Amino acid sequence: MLVVEHLVKDYPGGVRALDDVSLEVHDGEFLVLIGLSGSGKSTLLRCINRLVEPTSGRIILDGVDVTAARGPDLRKIRRRVGMIFQQFNLVKRSTVLTNVLTGRLGYVSQWQALAAHFGEEDYRRALANLQRVGLRERAQQRADRLSGGQQQRVAIARALMQEPGIMLADEPVASLDPATSHSVLRYLQQINREGMTVICSLHFLSLARTYGTRVIALNSGRLIFDGLPRDIDEQRFRTIYGEEAVEVEIE
Repeated sequence: MLVVEHLVKDYPGGVRALDDVSLEVHDGEFLVLIGLSGSGKSTLLRCINRLVEPTSGRIILDGVDVTAARGPDLRKIRRRVGMIFQQFNLVKRSTVLTNVLTGRLGYVSQWQALAAHFGEEDYRRALANLQRVGLRERAQQRADRLSGGQQQRVAIARALMQEPGIMLADEPVASLDPATSHSVLRYLQQINREGMTVICSLHFLSLARTYGTRVIALNSGRLIFDGLPRDIDEQRFRTIYGEEAVEVEIE
């Protein structure tokens, strides 16, 4: 279980990105974060794995205080939290296989990491995860030769190399067309159905309704909705996105 208690994040210039956010995420949920750009979705995700340092509050993952962890303890926690980024964050000139193998960096020594030295079992695991996302035959291809959707699937395979208990996805389909968006989200849905907790930020409510088991909405850093996707009616939609907003369906 993930527990977020009274989380606050202030940026320089008096910008409060998260304002007293509290929530619990149970094992096996597919939690979707929605809200306007700048509502705090990315900051919340990055606080969970400490890519961003909270100003105050606590984050507890399976009984361990993430916000108090330092050094080796923080490294162990980050191994258990997979992360998928909007822009894929691949090394474009490296092969697909090499990119996937970097997901094991948290498990090897510093010299092995610097030398990119991985064991035979790591290679087997990398190929298995590429098979899992339908890209086994692209293992030796350069990452920049792949489409956007394929690159994001490589990023999923890389995150799976960590053997995480929870997967964070920060706008993973924002730069993809509708058909490719569904393709990527279906892989995340399958991972979730196999038992992994997924927390995914999305722009479109229609995608949240299709894939989320639960939705949380943020507005100016505050949590303003926590419930089932079907409970977001027109009135709640306008509260989240503004009176002038029009819902766009992604089919």
